[in-house]
Amino acid sequence: MNAPAAALSTSSEWRRPLLLLGAGLLVLGAVFNEEISAAIQTWIDSTAYNHCFLVIPIAAYLLWDRRFDLRGVTMQPWRPAMLLAVPVALVWLLAERLGIMEGRQLAAMTFVELLVLAVLGRRLWWAMAGPLLYLYFLVPFGEFLTPQLQDVTTWFVRHGLDMLGVPAYIDGYVIEIPQGTFFIAEACAGLRFLIASIAFGCLYALMMYRGPVRRGLFIFVSIMVPIVANGFRAIGIVYLGYVLNSAQAAAADHIIYGWVFFSFVILLLIVLGLPFRQDELTTRSVSPPPAVEPAAKWRGALVAAAGLVAVACVSPVLVTGLAIATRSPLLTAETIDLGPGCSVSPLPAPERGQRATCGEAVMDMRWQALSPRSTAGAVMAAWRRLCRPADGESRSEAWLDPGDGKPSAWRIIRADEPAYALGVSVWIDGRPKRPGLGMRLRMALDSLTGSAHAPLVMTVTPAVDWAALNVTRRRIAEDELGAFLVAHRGLDQSVEAVTAVR
Repeated sequence: MNAPAAALSTSSEWRRPLLLLGAGLLVLGAVFNEEISAAIQTWIDSTAYNHCFLVIPIAAYLLWDRRFDLRGVTMQPWRPAMLLAVPVALVWLLAERLGIMEGRQLAAMTFVELLVLAVLGRRLWWAMAGPLLYLYFLVPFGEFLTPQLQDVTTWFVRHGLDMLGVPAYIDGYVIEIPQGTFFIAEACAGLRFLIASIAFGCLYALMMYRGPVRRGLFIFVSIMVPIVANGFRAIGIVYLGYVLNSAQAAAADHIIYGWVFFSFVILLLIVLGLPFRQDELTTRSVSPPPAVEPAAKWRGALVAAAGLVAVACVSPVLVTGLAIATRSPLLTAETIDLGPGCSVSPLPAPERGQRATCGEAVMDMRWQALSPRSTAGAVMAAWRRLCRPADGESRSEAWLDPGDGKPSAWRIIRADEPAYALGVSVWIDGRPKRPGLGMRLRMALDSLTGSAHAPLVMTVTPAVDWAALNVTRRRIAEDELGAFLVAHRGLDQSVEAVTAVR
């Protein structure tokens, strides 16, 4: 480290503001601990976000790499950052009421950015903008793109097989060729490749380019290339099954094929980007800031940091107050009536649910009731918990088709590794609802005004040993599940009755 940079890091003028910045980060970490915990859990559980563990080390390296850019830039606390925190606090509150964890996490990260801006000032923040903005990759954002990516991949496969002359029947995400059937599952949509490519593209652009135009172009290319590449990957796997005369043989190691192909794409991006690199340092003329006494800077940094943290805490404190007023669910029924011809018995504790026997169909029904003032976040958390047995690389989801043209609120989830199938539905205000913005808005209003019914999430799955079933028996069990849900439309009225608040 050169002398100016060393002086910058050891100067007594900087020591207290940096300690203040650390204290502010600790307070924000405590206030938004739920967002942090949810993000880390997603990094662990989802292969699309495993790279997030590298984001902080990468940002630290980028900051160290730009240490020379900090020469001549002095700290000037910027109090207006407190005003910028107000709309961010409102966004966090809206995201919390709508149950959108990604929105809460993005708002929390923005508070971190604003804290640095408030304490160190605009000039220093701008000098460190690249590493600071790279921290947004800590937020596991983008999962909502999966259906669109599945559509794009299916489009590539459809037109690719036509060009290759491979006969195929495509229904939704199911691709049938004479040699077998392929399914473009969520894991095959390419989200993991896309997110990792964007993170790499931003890192490469920050390290290799100085101008905003070249950086923007390379980041755009890093977005488009993995989408197109994943389409060609899917075409290759289906065509390989056609050539090998076995869909199972082609799909057996498709994840490995995908990562090998993705590694080649990243290497290609690097090679294409190297000729346009900019090694020269950007020269900046830094006008001297107004002379301010160190004590005045310290007081300004203290006021700016305290004010910003106070604004950031307002919405969580308000939500805590609302949670205190939340009533507990009053669902006391041990079983839910399915009508004549069905017998039910409670599942063993501590599971909340019942085993229903309706003729030859035997189904395990599990549910979780929530407070009438719960937000959509709690409902979707219960949804994910109850659907966890169906998690896997080959997981697929689709809405149940009752066959009468009417939409169903039952979501059918299937997995092959390990094998499992279940139907899941949610009841809001005593009525079945499909998760979406309408449900989130309804629950946001209920969280403030209350509701006459407790929200309930229910799953139904055939009472079989899935691991012991062969492929044929699995398909029979899945068909029985769909037939059971279609045959028991009266379940809606039964749930409405038992979820009524007493």
